[in-house]
Amino acid sequence: MQMDGLPENNTVFIAGKIVEGCVFSHEVYGEGFYTFQISSERLSDKADILPVTVSERLIDMELLQVGAKVDIIGQLRSYNNYNSKKNRLVLTIFAREIRLMEGEEGKNENQIFLNGYICKPPIYRKTPFGREISDILVAVNRAYNKSDYIPCIAWGRNARYMANLQVGSNIRVWGRVQSRTYQKRIGEEIEERVAYEVSVSKIELPDRVEHETEGQMIETKEA
Repeated sequence: MQMDGLPENNTVFIAGKIVEGCVFSHEVYGEGFYTFQISSERLSDKADILPVTVSERLIDMELLQVGAKVDIIGQLRSYNNYNSKKNRLVLTIFAREIRLMEGEEGKNENQIFLNGYICKPPIYRKTPFGREISDILVAVNRAYNKSDYIPCIAWGRNARYMANLQVGSNIRVWGRVQSRTYQKRIGEEIEERVAYEVSVSKIELPDRVEHETEGQMIETKEA
């Protein structure tokens, strides 16, 4: 599957093996939604363990067993979890199409495209080994006046470029959805948590591209 030419501002293509079976999540107007987790292999030996939300109307839930391979087209969505003592942003891949796979079909597929707006100042830092990293939070509009807030992380040259972007800037992002474990100290205890984010491979500022294109057109006419 190719992402080029798709009009959506939030599109995920991902394939993986189910590693945690379906459990009921919630119901909306009589439509039940379930969640499960898939393992999406990287080109390295690592794998990202990612949450998926799917409607019971898309597929028979009995088919989504641990070990089954699935191919998903959807969106990366966020919602607030009010069950914990502190409000937390939770991410999930919301399936719009899903099918079972056979053999090695679709191996390593994990792509995402976002077109949104920077809603917090970028955080730029360097690792102890000098690797440059920038974290940004991108707000992507959704129907019914809703928005999804997607954490993104960039490296190297992209990190330097993103570090100077302003809040409110329109940005297009291409990359992959990844999981990351980290430890958080709660009082005297250390709690292990999982964060989900978009690892950025390509970025584009639509306003800047349009401005540069217009400038090129003016120069051509003058020539």
